[in-house]
Amino acid sequence: MAMSDASGSDVAIGNETDSKGRLLTSDGRPLRAALERANRRRKLTAFGLVAPLLAFILIFFAYPIMQMMMRSVDNPAVVNALPQTLEALESWDGQDLPGEDVYAALYRDMMADKELPRREQKIGPLAVRLNYEISAARGAISRTARTVDEFEAPYKEAFMDAHRLWNDTTIWQIIQREGRPLTASYYVAALDREYNAEGEIVSVPENRQIYVSLFGRTFWLSMVITFMTFALGFPIAYYLSSLPMSKANLLMIAVLLPFWTSLLVRTSAWIVLLQGQGVINEMLVALGLIGDEERLSMIYNQTGTIIAMTHILLPFMVLPLYSVMKTIPPSYTRAAKSLGATPWTAFRRVYFPQTLPGIAAGGVLVFIISIGYYITPALVGGQDGRMISNEIARHIQSSLNWGLAAALGSMLLVSVLILYWLFNKLVGTDSLKFG
Repeated sequence: MAMSDASGSDVAIGNETDSKGRLLTSDGRPLRAALERANRRRKLTAFGLVAPLLAFILIFFAYPIMQMMMRSVDNPAVVNALPQTLEALESWDGQDLPGEDVYAALYRDMMADKELPRREQKIGPLAVRLNYEISAARGAISRTARTVDEFEAPYKEAFMDAHRLWNDTTIWQIIQREGRPLTASYYVAALDREYNAEGEIVSVPENRQIYVSLFGRTFWLSMVITFMTFALGFPIAYYLSSLPMSKANLLMIAVLLPFWTSLLVRTSAWIVLLQGQGVINEMLVALGLIGDEERLSMIYNQTGTIIAMTHILLPFMVLPLYSVMKTIPPSYTRAAKSLGATPWTAFRRVYFPQTLPGIAAGGVLVFIISIGYYITPALVGGQDGRMISNEIARHIQSSLNWGLAAALGSMLLVSVLILYWLFNKLVGTDSLKFG
């Protein structure tokens, strides 16, 4: 007699039992142990098949995300460069200037490495890190490091003569506050907040508040773009699903055609179309719809971002909708009409509810892609059409404030996860259909 285990393999069962009454296989092994062994072999085989994909995800997806989130709180510069200064500052009350012992400790820290290249390896990151908190800190530390070899006691006067910033309690408060391996300063800055002289978190001046408004603009533009792709994509998908397969395939090629063109080329084409002297404005002027002095401003603003991104992301809405609409039997609508429903009622009460899984899938797909989009807003968005991804890229490429960029990226990631969790609670991810 043969019995199939969970993996589909046959386990031969004999007619004999052991002293405890347990069935034995044909080779004399207990049946239960043989099945457990076969099940373990099946699990190891399955794990071996998915192991390359799992390793790829961990190395190239999970690990970089963890590194980004760690960098948003990592704060080694002050700890590595000024260990003795931080120890001396433990007894400082934070009110008046520190005493001579603190300045002497700062001198010893700066003189810890006699060789100038090794000293700069610590002093350089320290200057950059403190400059994020207070302007002129980089110049103060760099100038002091170049002349510290000539300092003599009393060191307090020597440091004050080297740069005026050492005569300011603010720099010492920052050193004391940031003298920890981990910091929340990047997240404080990402929320348009800062520390005051008392160490309290307060709002920055209104003319410096940019990140919160950028987050709001990013989510607002993403919602508008998602709605626009739905408004344009639903009729296209409906028409595709009603055509014979041969004609539908030809039209589907037109829908997928943008994927065969570089994203940069498509975005650049919109610049040509939307600019003040572009094709669209020239046509409107030629038709007499607007005057030459009344040309529409459709580029380097939110309008340009919405138009270009709607065109680029439209296929991501059409494909899930089409895959769902194709599975809806036309007989349902005909039956509703035969029972007295008007075409609009039949569409609203019978057809449209069955397309909701496709709408949800396309909406989630377009919305999440829109939130993190970078190239199109950078080229056609200008100042008004910028999104938070452009600010993250600026800090990575220009200001080199990777900690703040990591904090902004982490907040964006958490925001998306929260929105996805809410979507799962309200709609349910099990209802999504991507094809």
